[in-house]
Amino acid sequence: MPEQAAAPSLLLTVLGEFVHPRGGQVWTGTLVEALGALGIEPKSARQALARTAADGLLTSERQGRRVRWALTADGARLLEEGTQRIYGFMREPHRWDGRWLVLTVGVPESRRQLRHRLRTKLTWAGLGSPAPGVWVVPDASKQAAVREVVAELGLDDRAFAWIGHSATIGDPAKVIRAAWDLDDVEKRYQEFVDRFQALTAETDREAFVRQVLLIQEWRRFPFRDPDLPAELLDHDWPGPAAAAVFHDRRNRWHRRAQAEWERMDAAAAART
Repeated sequence: MPEQAAAPSLLLTVLGEFVHPRGGQVWTGTLVEALGALGIEPKSARQALARTAADGLLTSERQGRRVRWALTADGARLLEEGTQRIYGFMREPHRWDGRWLVLTVGVPESRRQLRHRLRTKLTWAGLGSPAPGVWVVPDASKQAAVREVVAELGLDDRAFAWIGHSATIGDPAKVIRAAWDLDDVEKRYQEFVDRFQALTAETDREAFVRQVLLIQEWRRFPFRDPDLPAELLDHDWPGPAAAAVFHDRRNRWHRRAQAEWERMDAAAAART
């Protein structure tokens, strides 16, 4: 991934893991050094800050020669929701009651930005689209989340949803294959395990870098994997094993990664 594309994404990971839990305020210098440790040049780091502020997630305040950033209410809410989803995802097995939630919603091709926002939000909620304008998920508890997405995007008059058991018409396995690329997800889980399972960190700096990269990679899985119930999978799913690796590595690196963040923040605060 090009640096300019990677910087905003890494910035969000850093904000969620280190800034939001500390009240949502941070010096520019702290973030520039933190992103520098991750291979991002200062210019790209500052551009990522400006872009994130333009998206309404950060505000800035000059204090002498330095700039202090603060999360907006929208930024804090986004990061809180993301944290809950990232750390709760694939955490506990769940039983299926056999019900599906099906949503139909039409958005004109001409409104591409709205279509993109709808797809992003529904995918984050765990839904898949087996056909244009149709979204499904074998989890009736997602009704409130789907209702919120539809209302937020102003699509109430274009959407209709229902919940129920599948009829004995068609093959649910084909619907699943059309809605989600599970072969690709399974491959990515194995790559995640292979990359992080035996990885160690010798220094606080190394622990910081590896923890950020661990979270950066893991947070993509809620977009990719609908966390299907075992009844709809034809073999043992690697998600829980990958989740165990994620939580084990994060717990091992957490204390030293936080110590490195505190060091960087103190150094930034001491600069004149």
